[in-house]
Amino acid sequence: MLSRRLFLQSSSASLALAGIPISGYTADLPKGNIVVIILEGGMDGLAAVPPIGDPSLKKQRKKLLVNEPIALNPFFGLHPSLGGYAGMLADGDATIVHATNFPYVKRSHFEGQNVMESGNMLPFSDRTGWLGRALDFAGMPGRALSMDMPLIVRGSTELDNYYPANLTGSADPSPKLADLLSSDRDGDGAVTFQRVSTKYSEKPKFVARDPVSLAKYAGKQLGLPEGPSAAVLRVQEFDTHANQGTDWGPHSRQLTELDDIFLGLKSGLKDAWGKTVILTLTEFGRTVKVNGSVGTDHGYGSAGLMAGGLLKKGQVITQWPGLATKDLFEKRDLQSTIDYRSVCAACIETAYGLDHDIVAEKVFYEPALPRMTDKLFG
Repeated sequence: MLSRRLFLQSSSASLALAGIPISGYTADLPKGNIVVIILEGGMDGLAAVPPIGDPSLKKQRKKLLVNEPIALNPFFGLHPSLGGYAGMLADGDATIVHATNFPYVKRSHFEGQNVMESGNMLPFSDRTGWLGRALDFAGMPGRALSMDMPLIVRGSTELDNYYPANLTGSADPSPKLADLLSSDRDGDGAVTFQRVSTKYSEKPKFVARDPVSLAKYAGKQLGLPEGPSAAVLRVQEFDTHANQGTDWGPHSRQLTELDDIFLGLKSGLKDAWGKTVILTLTEFGRTVKVNGSVGTDHGYGSAGLMAGGLLKKGQVITQWPGLATKDLFEKRDLQSTIDYRSVCAACIETAYGLDHDIVAEKVFYEPALPRMTDKLFG
């Protein structure tokens, strides 16, 4: 069996830090931090947070039942791979939102991921992301520490990104070549190489690439007095079409990684945990029924996992639709009864101090978006 350590060494993840204050540009230091964990592929919310009190669960999922869930209340359990997160729930530092998602129903990875990052319900119609726009309106866009600028943190301000290489000899980069190329060019070319020179005058701050190290590093940076105010961690391989597993298996290993990311963030944040909210995003859920390969296919509703000191109590929030076939979306998927954009908007309002109406209209382009701030953070 693949050990937890070996799995984490072989898994893939990426990190972006944004909202890093710029001297002379950023008006105020951030009031709080937002960390987004993107679970690419479509997390199975019914496996992560099984509704053990719904009598239709056993009828619909005989081959994918979690055998030893962590009991949260008489109706909901938690996958055994999320033991660390369960501790956060017990401490009042975590909240689960179930039967939720962005209102996107076409089940395309590419469209779904674009919608959840842009916050625009029309796929590929926006060059900015909802978190980037929020940072803009909060007056603290800063620059991003990332290989590429993730869509979710792109704002309207044209700011640069920087990411240190993990190559032999890159620990002490020299800007001399960039300076030479800059002096030999005019216009945009000169500006580009001037930016490169500025970036690589700074020594790399980290070289680790495994998910837990990235999470700890992100937490430490968010905790600095003039550190970033947003972090985005991207975890792949939640697309469990075959041999999904129950207490063990591919989906369980992904949840183990997610659990360690939550714990790594808390470890790195230290005192800054109290002003931070963490939330997961996934482009869609999975089908309720098991497919012929003992897996699940692209669905609709899922579960959102939140953590951080800004939350006031451990709870599961849901408007549970039921798992009987008649209650499913298109007779196959968990119905989404809570617009997850409302959850994201509440995080922005709480962490960055923006008015809900501004967030609803200017960040998510939906003036009628319900306000969930009191329910989540009150």
